[in-house]
Amino acid sequence: MQGGAVPPFDGIGLQRGAVPPFDEVLPSAAYRRLALATLAATFALIIVGGIVRVSDSGLGCGPAGSGLNGWPFCNGDVVPGLDLNSVIEYSHRTLGGIVGLMMISLAVLALRRYRSHTRLVRATAAATGLVIAQGLLGAATVEQDLDERLVASHLGLAMALLAVVLYIVRATASDRPPASPQTGSRFRPLALISSGLVFCTIVAGGYMAGTQNYGRSDYQLGDGAHHACGKEFPSCNGDFLPFGQARLVDIHLTHRVFMYLATISVVALIVMTLRRRPSTEMVRAAWIAAGLLVCQLLVGALNVWLDEYEALIVLHLALGTLLWATVVSVALALYPARAPATSRSGSPSGEAVAA
Repeated sequence: MQGGAVPPFDGIGLQRGAVPPFDEVLPSAAYRRLALATLAATFALIIVGGIVRVSDSGLGCGPAGSGLNGWPFCNGDVVPGLDLNSVIEYSHRTLGGIVGLMMISLAVLALRRYRSHTRLVRATAAATGLVIAQGLLGAATVEQDLDERLVASHLGLAMALLAVVLYIVRATASDRPPASPQTGSRFRPLALISSGLVFCTIVAGGYMAGTQNYGRSDYQLGDGAHHACGKEFPSCNGDFLPFGQARLVDIHLTHRVFMYLATISVVALIVMTLRRRPSTEMVRAAWIAAGLLVCQLLVGALNVWLDEYEALIVLHLALGTLLWATVVSVALALYPARAPATSRSGSPSGEAVAA
């Protein structure tokens, strides 16, 4: 280089014409499209699972204790008959199988083509393990007559799977600017706390839904923790948080307490993001989270004030899932998804690229 001229650089910090180091190889556009399709399919799987619940189709392929005849078979058949509950339940299983194949494809391609991208390889392997565990947990849920603990665990594992797929999608991107270390150190604790509280709210809601006995032979309208506070919100049976009145009341109030804490934390995260504006991506996510939070609170209140409407219940699940995904995206924006390139001396050659 003559005259102290600075060589031109491309968008990822490499001299134009230079070959990227092995650990900087980015996944292809086709791989990113597969990751995005897997993310969409995982979200659809969660929503279809909600439809299975509200349509009383959880045991559509056989009653509890059916063994292999109830899962993986459906009433002893490979393909179910024309019974509506069987078709709805089997469609959920079929979509789960498709998601599983997509996860395995991501993992195999990552191992074969992007082995140097260790975080991507580990994330795709983890996602594959989670989707297998999710299928087995679904089988156990059916076998155990839709026990509320298994219903909540099944939903929680689905949210964890969605978060891992979100990370995979971000790890395939090459156009996301890094958050500054100062921004990350201030935002990370609040973003993680917000994610954790939203997760706990969803799982507590899943446990509450499991007490409704949807799909079980002993189901009756009005059963379960959903109606434990009557049609009162934010009050409950004439009080604010009357813990100790009854088991179902406590289950309902646990969901509300997590919701209150999550709301406070998410609002604080939104305000901090909009005031400090760390990146355009995070500001956009903050506005999306604000809209989702308002809609979710309104739909949740309507679920209490009105009778049981299947569409409202599924919408509540959808909005909660989108809010979870948005808050997790904010948290992931503060962490690198690719390791920094290293020089021959072993020292970092540049800052890690935040996914």
